Amino acid sequence: MKPIRIVVVDDSLTIRAMIETLLERDRRFEVVGIARDGDEAIDLVRLHRPDVVTLDVAMPGKDGMTILDEIMDMDPRPVIMLSSLMRDGAPITGEALDRGAAACFNKAMIAREAARFIGLIKDVARGMVQVQPVMLAA
Repeated sequence: MKPIRIVVVDDSLTIRAMIETLLERDRRFEVVGIARDGDEAIDLVRLHRPDVVTLDVAMPGKDGMTILDEIMDMDPRPVIMLSSLMRDGAPITGEALDRGAAACFNKAMIAREAARFIGLIKDVARGMVQVQPVMLAA
């Protein structure tokens, strides 16, 4: 089976490394790019055309919502928005979903809920999630 190709976008080295480590433990995933800012993210999405993008909301320069808009305008694909502000019913969550995010996940929960995060990525890649609210709140 062909691996799910992912671009990871986050300004935090710790979060980028954690997500990459989680994904590389599973042969069903291939991290094809890692970006620390919006410009790198757009370049990597254009270059690799990943199956899924994980995208931090709050970053210096272009924020995640701006990057999400650019991805949806140039080449729509499943994007999972990540933020410690993501919670069910939070305005940021609704905004991300309205702008085309396939799902949202609370970044603070990734390590504790790694299996759920991985499952969400698989579901999004398979098109099994149309619009998914935040699965967990901190």
